Amino acid sequence: MPSTPTRPDFNNKRLVVLGATGRLGGILRKHWKTDAVRWQARTERDGCHRVDILNDPKALRDLCSGADAVLCLAGVTRGNPAALQHNTDLALAAITAANSARVFLASSAAVYGAGGKDLRETDAVMPLSPYGEAKLAMEQAALSSGAPVTCLRIGNVAGADAILGGWHSEMALDSDADGRTPLRSYIGPQTLARTLAHVITADAPPPVLNISAPGSVQMGALLDAAGLPWRPTAPSGPVIWDVTLNTDRLALFAPFAPQDSTAAGIAAEWHHARDPQ
Repeated sequence: MPSTPTRPDFNNKRLVVLGATGRLGGILRKHWKTDAVRWQARTERDGCHRVDILNDPKALRDLCSGADAVLCLAGVTRGNPAALQHNTDLALAAITAANSARVFLASSAAVYGAGGKDLRETDAVMPLSPYGEAKLAMEQAALSSGAPVTCLRIGNVAGADAILGGWHSEMALDSDADGRTPLRSYIGPQTLARTLAHVITADAPPPVLNISAPGSVQMGALLDAAGLPWRPTAPSGPVIWDVTLNTDRLALFAPFAPQDSTAAGIAAEWHHARDPQ
């Protein structure tokens, strides 16, 4: 099982997680089994506090009262501009309710747009998709608020992604003339939980931070490692061949084992996360 032995102690900090029932929230709930974390959901769910983030500010303030940090995973991934604007609304609501506690916002590698081999937090960004534009607008609004904020530019998370989480029997991947498939920064579910715990319990995390295992993997290699069939296809349009997040800054806060960056290690974490516990 890909892992490192270091595990932060959440008992030293009280954390609120907003958006506990999404894919990332589900991963963290499975790995962060501690009374130090309070979980928010919009609907009734065992172990979660039911709070409407945008329409019940008092309940949100009460939930966040006494928290040392707030992790906001709540967001909108698709829809018209008005719907995507809710990403900013949710972030600002979390910042207000946190009452000067640090807020960690789930952003996305989509802000980097056309991608690249060594994408750093300090790079100029130009998102290509409405979702990427919405996440960048969220970052800008949050960072302009003057509150302690860390925007987490999260890469692909195994199981919450399009090819493992969205796999189907007719899965096809763009392939170049040499049979190579797109490269993406990835992180396994266990490593994600461990890494975020390190970052959230750090004394002085930066305003923007890439979240991924170091390096990148070919999407085809990841499906092969997971034992999932796929077929190569000639691209029908422009392809973003490489989205590799630089993790030098992240390495100051979180340790990684070599296998955390391999297709085999990431696939093993994905399989483990799917097994009944």
